Amino acid sequence: MSSKKSSSRIMRHNKYGYIFLLPFMIVFVIFQLIPLISTIYNSFFENYMSGLMQIGPNFIGFANYAKLFSSGEIEKYTANTMIMWIAGFIPQIIVSLLLAAWFTDPSLRLKGQRFFKTVIYLPNLIMASAFALLFFTLFSTVGPIHSIAVNLGWIDQSFDFMKSTASVRTLIAMMNFLMWFGNTTLLLMSGMMGIDQSLFEAAEVDGATATQIFWKITMPLLRPIFVYVLITSLIGGLQMFDVPQILTNGDGGPARTTMTLIMWLNKHLYSKNYGLAGALSVILLIITGILSIVVFKLTAEKEVKA
Repeated sequence: MSSKKSSSRIMRHNKYGYIFLLPFMIVFVIFQLIPLISTIYNSFFENYMSGLMQIGPNFIGFANYAKLFSSGEIEKYTANTMIMWIAGFIPQIIVSLLLAAWFTDPSLRLKGQRFFKTVIYLPNLIMASAFALLFFTLFSTVGPIHSIAVNLGWIDQSFDFMKSTASVRTLIAMMNFLMWFGNTTLLLMSGMMGIDQSLFEAAEVDGATATQIFWKITMPLLRPIFVYVLITSLIGGLQMFDVPQILTNGDGGPARTTMTLIMWLNKHLYSKNYGLAGALSVILLIITGILSIVVFKLTAEKEVKA
């Protein structure tokens, strides 16, 4: 009898958990699951505007997918997106690791940590559009950075930062770095602060150097947070839109070398080609899933070997 009473009591308590989950499930179904199913469904249809005439929706199977891959543009824009993400992520993770190790090292006894933590996180609160407009103003041909570089003899008067592939990609990577390194620093700090300090003390007693402690103790124990940062940053990189969209006025210039996958998707939506937009959205979902699994598997293998 006692076991039956305890099980019924557990069931009564469990229902409250389901009640609290209900709002999330409703929001998820309405705003994520239904749009996802609708996007996949529309990707199999011809549905676009031709002048004032609506063409479709007509079922065409995988024709939209074939058209995207046959054009060769998807490979180009995927490469653009990954190049700019990697160029911003590498300095971001290096600087964030150094700052996190610096702030969490008790032997340094740093003063004013709250102030510095606030300062490095502030760029994360600034809208990407404001960042893009600021950099566009600074690096335009009449901007202060261009004038200073010309006066110092670093560049020619005719050089335009916005017409050079390398400079525009560098600016986009720099903006992404500045906007997100503070958030990454705080995440890595939370992981480092959760490591048992007795491990560091034991390593110091055994004569381990600071570098050895970092690579042999800190990094292996920080791997779960590091993987989380890597995957979320990868997903954010594939969704890169606002910074290059505003900086290049939506053209992805020069010569579409900064056109990202989401910018390309936006052009299909703007032209009301819902079939191609749906197909591209599904491809993006698949690419994101595959890359996330690859990253997770690679880091998991390293963890097992360690």
